[in-house]
Amino acid sequence: MNIAKAVLSTALVLTGLLWQGTVLAEDEEAPAAKSSAPVYETPGDTYSENGADSCLKCHDPDSDTPTFTTADIFKSKHGRRGDPHAPFGPHGLQCEACHGPGDRHVRQSAHRTSTIVSLKANSWMPAPQRNEICLSCHQNRTRNAWHAEAHDRAQIACTDCHKLHTGKDPILVKQTEPDVCFRCHKEQRTEFQKASSHPVRFGLMACSDCHNPHGSGAQVAMLNKPTVNQTCFTCHAEKRGPLLWEHPPVAEDCSLCHTPHGSVRPALLTKSTTLLCQSCHSVAGHPAVARTGAALPGNGGGGSIFVVAGGCTNCHSQVHGSNHPAGALFLR
Repeated sequence: MNIAKAVLSTALVLTGLLWQGTVLAEDEEAPAAKSSAPVYETPGDTYSENGADSCLKCHDPDSDTPTFTTADIFKSKHGRRGDPHAPFGPHGLQCEACHGPGDRHVRQSAHRTSTIVSLKANSWMPAPQRNEICLSCHQNRTRNAWHAEAHDRAQIACTDCHKLHTGKDPILVKQTEPDVCFRCHKEQRTEFQKASSHPVRFGLMACSDCHNPHGSGAQVAMLNKPTVNQTCFTCHAEKRGPLLWEHPPVAEDCSLCHTPHGSVRPALLTKSTTLLCQSCHSVAGHPAVARTGAALPGNGGGGSIFVVAGGCTNCHSQVHGSNHPAGALFLR
């Protein structure tokens, strides 16, 4: 019995020593595993001696190992050497005007231990910090309200919409701008595909014709103009007035009857014509009940032929207002 206890004790001691040795071995290997990962430093404060020439050694599509190619930067406004306000102008800092001092990055890039200001969509920098770099130059009356608008609150960065290293920024071209907006505004993409819509999908209009994406102060939906009506009147001037006989909802807000992006009904109406009119005007005392199958002549039902097809506008065609002396009822 004593022999059995002695054997068991010896086995337990050997097991403990073996486990302790394994733990010590793992502890010795752990620092080596940690040291194999690069430790990224913050950007330096010294500009590179050769400016863009230092950057293009790696960021050039013709190099042996191209990465983040920037060749098209020279086709953009940023790359105009004759523009005194451009980063590549006579007094500019070239690439480092936006990406910050890059001397440490150039010297240590082979070891990947130093980084620079990143403006990419997957940047390690938060959106407000990236935007401050752009706003340090691009600050004017069209961007004064940026910090009070929905795009800033949603942490949208300038480079989420704008492309810098290209000769033609898609969001600055009328035909391609909506596709950039539709990345987030998917509901509006659907509405512009409806039968009645503003001609955005045909490249004749862009979102910025009505909206200011950089902010417009207190205006609803970031509109270019102070009110909905003023925005609509920039194109639909014939509806502006003043008119002798004004239709109150028209003078108040176009969106009471029309939807701005698209509708399955004619003229971007929010409802079918008769239903839309009767949402304000009572049918009492007026032949405004549409004919139905049960109300056709001979079936014993009533109904007015005047509200078939075009509905109320068969007679009241001047729904936006009239200058005719007898136009109080907006008749044609």
